[in-house]
Amino acid sequence: MNIWFDISNSPHINLFASLIRELRTQHEIIITCRPLANTIDLLTGYGFEFDVVGKHYGASKLRKAYGYPIRVAELYGYLRGRKPDVAISHSSFHSPVVARLLGIRAIYMNDNEHALGNVPAFLAAHTIMIPEYLDIRRVLRQGATRKKVVRYPGVKEGIYLWNSSDLHIPSRAPLFRSDGRRTVFVRPEPWAAQYYSGRVNFLGPLLLSLREHVNVVLLPRGREQAEYFRKDAFNGITVLEAALGLADIVPSCDLFLGAGGTMTREMAVLGIPTISVYQSALLDVDRYLISNGLLMHSPEITGEGVLRFLENTGRKGPNRALLDKGRRAYDLVKHTLLEEVQTP
Repeated sequence: MNIWFDISNSPHINLFASLIRELRTQHEIIITCRPLANTIDLLTGYGFEFDVVGKHYGASKLRKAYGYPIRVAELYGYLRGRKPDVAISHSSFHSPVVARLLGIRAIYMNDNEHALGNVPAFLAAHTIMIPEYLDIRRVLRQGATRKKVVRYPGVKEGIYLWNSSDLHIPSRAPLFRSDGRRTVFVRPEPWAAQYYSGRVNFLGPLLLSLREHVNVVLLPRGREQAEYFRKDAFNGITVLEAALGLADIVPSCDLFLGAGGTMTREMAVLGIPTISVYQSALLDVDRYLISNGLLMHSPEITGEGVLRFLENTGRKGPNRALLDKGRRAYDLVKHTLLEEVQTP
């Protein structure tokens, strides 16, 4: 069987890595991606064979709308001769539509109810997989049907974090504590994401207020964001040149400060003290983590507030319940994928 994975953003590499490794022992794997955030670097780091198809069209909604049919056409042209049997993706608005054009079945996974691209993806997909904490009424309003929807246990991040040995997270010497100070990792806001409508470039004053007290390590989402934080005004803040894996971040991280996205939830599930400063509408999965004390949401927090939180909050260890659910969710995704190809 030929299985097509379209990797539309860097967080989805960890999500599918174990599944790709397991399935490629018996099946042919086709991986496509687009050059967004750290996607290409991480795929290369994993050692996967892949092809870049299309490009990202930036933050402009008009340009996104213009580029959408172009990448659909490019993917169709690329895949037509490779004859995949089934498609699976997370938040790739293109994959289910291309699968329909190819006449194959598609699984579409998503945990972001605010993404407008869900509409064509939900309409075209044969199976829609969402986390149990996402209100199904939200996806029904975007064109999904109850017959298509499969709800998996826990949150997306649990699907791969349950297997820490696969992610190489066992103890490793910290990378950023040479001066004895504590280390705060920061993931800025998703500048180019369609679903994000909050402020941009708002982190500067907060980071500057922290740099005299802790090591601040910034994890940029791409080249443009990295260049912005390399300005002289941000001297003393470490801006990473290349993408780091969880194995490099977790041992060094005393506190994680995230302006939204998967990495913030990863740290929360792993028990790292985590503050979300996300400026846009929260996802249902984030609300679950916040209500259960795994994540603090404080979009207007000051440097003093961050330091106080750091002083009073320690690591809790990985959330066992969510990791156990993640294992069951992984098995469900695999089972659903293999079942799809048997469905006429």
